[in-house]
Amino acid sequence: MATHTLDTDYLVIGAGAAGMAFTDAVAADSSADVIVVDRRHAPGGHWNDAYPFVRLHQPSSYYGVNSLPLGGGTIDADGLNAGMYERATGAEICGYFDRVMHSHLLPSGAVRYHPMCEYDGDNAFVSLVTGDRYDVTVRRAVVDARYLSPSVPATSPPPFVIEAGVRCIPVGELSAVSEPPPRYVIVGAGKTAMDACVWLLGVGVEPERIRWVKPRESWLLNRYFVQGDDLVGNLVEGGARQMQAAANAASLADLFRRLEESRILLRVDERATPTMFKMPTSSTAEIDELRRIEDVVRLGHVQRVESRSIVLDEGAVSADADDLYVHCAASGLNPAPAVPIFAPNRITLQPIRSGLIPFNAAFVGYVEASGRGADEKNRLCPANRMPDVPLDWVRGRLTEMAAERSWSKEPDIAEWLERSRLNHQRGVGEHRDEPAVRDAVGRFVECVRPGVARLMALFSEAQATG
Repeated sequence: MATHTLDTDYLVIGAGAAGMAFTDAVAADSSADVIVVDRRHAPGGHWNDAYPFVRLHQPSSYYGVNSLPLGGGTIDADGLNAGMYERATGAEICGYFDRVMHSHLLPSGAVRYHPMCEYDGDNAFVSLVTGDRYDVTVRRAVVDARYLSPSVPATSPPPFVIEAGVRCIPVGELSAVSEPPPRYVIVGAGKTAMDACVWLLGVGVEPERIRWVKPRESWLLNRYFVQGDDLVGNLVEGGARQMQAAANAASLADLFRRLEESRILLRVDERATPTMFKMPTSSTAEIDELRRIEDVVRLGHVQRVESRSIVLDEGAVSADADDLYVHCAASGLNPAPAVPIFAPNRITLQPIRSGLIPFNAAFVGYVEASGRGADEKNRLCPANRMPDVPLDWVRGRLTEMAAERSWSKEPDIAEWLERSRLNHQRGVGEHRDEPAVRDAVGRFVECVRPGVARLMALFSEAQATG
């Protein structure tokens, strides 16, 4: 085992969506040298561990890196996503990031890539296959693209006890089932569990053979209102409806009632009050599918699965010894505390706009390449903690709107936003003369000041009452 010495401008830790988007952006807008280190065998981060039937939550048209399109920019004509832009599969995304690395970044000469290597701190990393150590002199910054790494079922064991003899598989193995059980028991309340339910229904499993154990109800974003490109009018309409709801909200509960009535937010069970919000998107057709499942267990988190019962926080339910349990209960998004994105010799990638991981990382890369001072960079890039509860919709919206106001005063940023493929708001101006867009812009302008003021008041009241 040998020790090597390297030098670079940026040492990027993690070749997932955030690390790749930052690297692509900083390389495009500067003459910097970048070394990317990742413990996996291929770029793509957690997509390498994803379940086979996973798809992007958002349109492919604004996911990935700025310099290379993902997908063909087509609008689905049928299926549960009809009328909206295509969403790439997990396999397509892994192939895409491999192309970005090997067909674009590495040939540029600005990027070096070290897969199967573990960063051990102190500007050094070690190969997991050879044991060689690499000590790196970093001229500008170590870029932490792993700070918000998610927890997924493929790499996180079930957070409950499983009695010997009970069949339990991670969701990634669901598509490999060869001995159909009498009943599938989906454990988890998030988007992974929803995807598992929709997939089972889509391949012909009767809803009566699906039991859904969900400790919490979740708010979901209506995917119709997060479109871009030729459907950016949907996005503008969504923004107008949000501000109308905010401006007229009498309370936090009334705000979410209004957001649901305007179809901005969705929930599967209208009888259950959502206590979770992790920014998943869904179509109304997917919600309709999920409502076909009637065997829903709401007794808190699962503590133990026995052959004849499921023991939960608030009680137990009977079970069949031949049931197949599907683990979808990993925590998913990482709501780690927000820290300054720019610190001396360190950049910690985090959201600015809620949920848009590649866009945020690319934006940070551009701001870093622009040569601004640290205080100015942090002013333009306020860290926006990952959401977990409904109040985070309010907090996240306030944070991103404040950031966008500061961006509008910077000519170079306005120009970058308009040419950034990852900016889902790009091209709004091209559609401003369309009657529907003009009407939505008018309602947004009318309601934005009172709406923001009301959101600030509601957020302060919620914090004061705990």
